Order: sequence, then structure tokens, then C-alpha cells
Amino acid sequence: MRFIFDRDTWQEIFGSIRKNKVRTIITIIGVLWGIFVYIALSGATKGLDNGFEKEFQGVANNSMFVWTQRTSIPYGGFKIGRAVQLKLGDIEDLQNKLPGIQFIAPRNVQGIFGGAPPQVSRGMKTGNYSVFGDYPIVDEISKKKIYEGGRFLNEMDMEKERRVCVIGERVRNDLFSKDEDPVGSYVKLNNVYLQVIGVYKKSENIDFEGDNSLMLPFTTYRKIFNTGENVGWMAIAAYNDVDVVRLESDVKKLLKKRHKVHPDDERAFGSFNLGEAFAKLFGFAKGLNFLSLFVGLATIIAGVVAIGNILLISVKERTRELGVRRALGATPAEVRGQILLESVFLTMVAGILGIIMGAVVLAILNVLTQGDGGFPYTNPTVAISYILGALFIMIVLGTLIGLIPAQRAVSIKPIDALREE
Repeated sequence: MRFIFDRDTWQEIFGSIRKNKVRTIITIIGVLWGIFVYIALSGATKGLDNGFEKEFQGVANNSMFVWTQRTSIPYGGFKIGRAVQLKLGDIEDLQNKLPGIQFIAPRNVQGIFGGAPPQVSRGMKTGNYSVFGDYPIVDEISKKKIYEGGRFLNEMDMEKERRVCVIGERVRNDLFSKDEDPVGSYVKLNNVYLQVIGVYKKSENIDFEGDNSLMLPFTTYRKIFNTGENVGWMAIAAYNDVDVVRLESDVKKLLKKRHKVHPDDERAFGSFNLGEAFAKLFGFAKGLNFLSLFVGLATIIAGVVAIGNILLISVKERTRELGVRRALGATPAEVRGQILLESVFLTMVAGILGIIMGAVVLAILNVLTQGDGGFPYTNPTVAISYILGALFIMIVLGTLIGLIPAQRAVSIKPIDALREE
């Protein structure tokens, strides 16, 4: 391995490169383009992946929402167009019979789906806001960011039917002064005073309630609005390893059976499968990752092969020189080592330049996508381990491809080389 640190070896390598400047530059561009494409595409795909995660953070990925509509097929003595009403008993039955459900939250609301928002007041200030009746478990499905000093609903609020509420930012801004802490204060809803226990922040991502709503314990809500056992709709989160599409079908089948709805009636229950939508988005991101890996690797291989070609040409042009070296006592290992070292050197230079270019492009892309542009994209990066892995693959390929011209150089007989003109 002494030849690696030998000055004469490097002088010969740089001399060979200088003799073929144009071909060498074109070859290096071909190799660096491969790793550049890999880093740029992988980083851009990661930025999209990060954007999706940021957009949907706080929301259970494997979740769905189910509500009732009107029947479209007569069944069990009931006419077409019958309105189906969800009950609390449905929630318990689904939880007991479908083990794939991790969390299930019954929900009620006033002020959405056609109803006028109730009036809420505090002193002389009033406003119309949506009012939700919720179980604390809903926070496991759609997480609320609560301002410091406040809290979300809990089980004691439910059991004791406490007259408390969590309000959105807009409600706080409308009913309270700028420097006033609303936690501990009271607002009035339908002549019922509710103590504010928390303020939730406006979400920049998926938000089912908006910031102009009040969230009450489900038990308190039903007393105020006299809803009894009725449930407006349900939010369901499945375990991560559960097929959420199949679970959605099982939920509807069980509800149809409980409410005497025809098994083929597809209109009686509406649903939105967020888990299925997530799977498509993340599947798209994974597809882009695979594409970037495939394109980058193919380009890298093409560039490394080009290095092998230029070295073969170099060996051909240096036949006489190599013959003289062999005649003067150069061993086959020294000749082979010089050609391999030249191949690895060119590959490393190209790889490092490609990495630098890719990093610069990703940095520019990151700056251009800062702020709220309405598109889920953030922090395009590539893991250091992936970059080092790609560089290692390039060096290995450069070494292997360099064996071909190296063996060609070794196979030249000194006497034959000296006859070359």
C-alpha cells in the first residue's frame, strides 16, 4: 500500500488526468450527476414526507369518522328514507366486538351540519359559536394544543357532569380582553354558566372544530341540549397494524345490524376514512423514495462505467509508457494499483462534488418552501448514513470497474509495449 502515499504515483495520476482534461471532466460530471440526482430526489421526497407528517400531526393516522344518513332500501318493515340515530349503546357494542378499535369517541355538536351556532356571552360581549359535546378520549384521536395554565376535559368532568368548557382562540379573543386570562372565568350558554378550564390553540393542520368553538363534557352537553343517549357521529382510531378499510366495513356492518338497515344499503351510514387517505399519501411518498433510489443508483452506475471506459482509453494511449515501467522493474501489483487508485480518486472527487451540489440545492429548496405556502412541504434532508452509504457504493463500484483497465494494463507485455508506435 506504500504506492498510495508515493509522490511519483500521484504525479503520474495527475499527469494522466491533465492529458485527458475534457474526457475526465465529462466523466466526473456523469458520476457526480448520479449522486446529485439521488440526494436531490431523496431530500425532496423527504421534505414531502415531513410535510405530510407536519400537516397531520396530532391526528391519529389510522382513524375514521362515521355518521348516520337516511336509508335507501326498505328493510325489516321500515320504509325507505328512514333517519338512523346513533346511540351510546352503539359505541359500547363496537368497542366490545371489534378488537381492532383502539379509541372510539362519540361526539355531538350544535352549530354545524345545518344548525345555527348557539349564542355564548360574557358580560356585554356575545358571539355565536359551535358547541361540542365530547369524551376526553377524543383528545387521543385529534390532539388539542392547550395554552399553558389550562387543561383539556377529563373523566371527573364527565362523571360529575361539571359545567366546564374548553374554548378556541377566537372565542377567547372575542369574549375576553387581550391581557386577560380566561381560565377560571365563566361564560354563559343557554342560561347556563360554564367555567373555562382551557384554551386550545388554532391548528395550522387538520382541524375538525376550528378555533371558534366550545368543547363541553358529553354528559354536561346532553343535559344542556337534552340529547339523552343520542350521538351525532363517532371518531374511531384503529391500532397501527389494523387494516382500517376493513375495519370501516366491519363498523358499518355491525351498525346496520343494530339499526335494522339492509346489508346492501350504502347510504344509511356515511364515513370518511382518514387512515385510507393517509395510506395513499404515504404510499405516494414511498414510491417517490424508491424512484429516487433507482434513478440515482442507475445514474451512478452509468457514471462509474464511464470512468472505466476512460481508463481503458488511457491505458491504450499509455501502452508504451506502461511497457517502459514494466521493463524498468515495476511489478504488476504497482501498475494495477496505480490504475485502481486513479479510478477510486476520480470516483471520490465526483461523489463529493455531487454531495455538495445536492446539499446546496436542498438548502435553497428549504429556504424557498419556508412559511405558509399552502403545500405540505418542510425540511428536505437526507440522512448522513444514506449519503455515506451512497458514497461507499460509488467507491466500491469505482474499484470494481477499475479492475478492468488495471488488468488490461498488467496484461501488456513489456516487449510488445515497446514495439508500439
